Amino acid sequence: MNMNELKSFLASDFDGFEVHVDPSTGRADVVLNRPPLNVIEMSQRDELRTVFEALDRLPEIRIIVLRSAGEHFSSGGNIKGFLEASPEHVSKLADNVAAPARCTKPVIAANRGYTFGVGFELSLACDFRIASDTALYALPEQKLGQIPGSGGSARLQKTIGITRTKDMVMRAKRISGPKALEWGFVTECVADDELENATDALVKELLFFSPLAQRTAKRMINDNEDASLSVAIEMEGHCYSRLRTSDDFREGVEAFHEKRKPAFRGE
Repeated sequence: MNMNELKSFLASDFDGFEVHVDPSTGRADVVLNRPPLNVIEMSQRDELRTVFEALDRLPEIRIIVLRSAGEHFSSGGNIKGFLEASPEHVSKLADNVAAPARCTKPVIAANRGYTFGVGFELSLACDFRIASDTALYALPEQKLGQIPGSGGSARLQKTIGITRTKDMVMRAKRISGPKALEWGFVTECVADDELENATDALVKELLFFSPLAQRTAKRMINDNEDASLSVAIEMEGHCYSRLRTSDDFREGVEAFHEKRKPAFRGE
């Protein structure tokens, strides 16, 4: 798609969610909106992947927020849809849910209420998770005789370790927002009426930084997750070296010495 086609696509109607693009602020919001529980349909996962890929290509968008309408982020997927979907389609679910992680731009998940199943997995694929104190996180698939199928247990184990992951997955255990912060799989936990303000504040903070440096940091950290320490240090050195030749780095150094706010352009 060219830029006009991208913008037309993002302005269209989607299955169970909305997309709000604000070029003036550099922010885009993907809003789950199938009340009251924001159940995520099988086809919706395909659309969400395509939307994240489209937003990634839109140059005026710097930050993406994944949030929901109503008191619950998502109670998870449509259970009946799993029985109706083909094995080939089901095998692609994890790839769709990983779209926020593949996106080169920072992605923030704002969670309140039920954040279950694929709703939790989508949030785990984001870079930052801000939880309301009403948030409840769970991977309840054991209650259906299943396991998480879209990266939930894998991402969680990387974050909180094997013991706590077994506690959540094998017992289908619900974890509150405050407990999630204590366990380390959310970035911040705030009072429910402060969730939007906390999200806005993080967006504003991230917009200050160089887009190029942000893209580089995200890719480097994601790629180094499974690397040995020596390989990760080597990769960090290569990324640092490339950024040293960027216009943004020069602008950052000059702004520091001139005691002014830098004007980064992402180049």
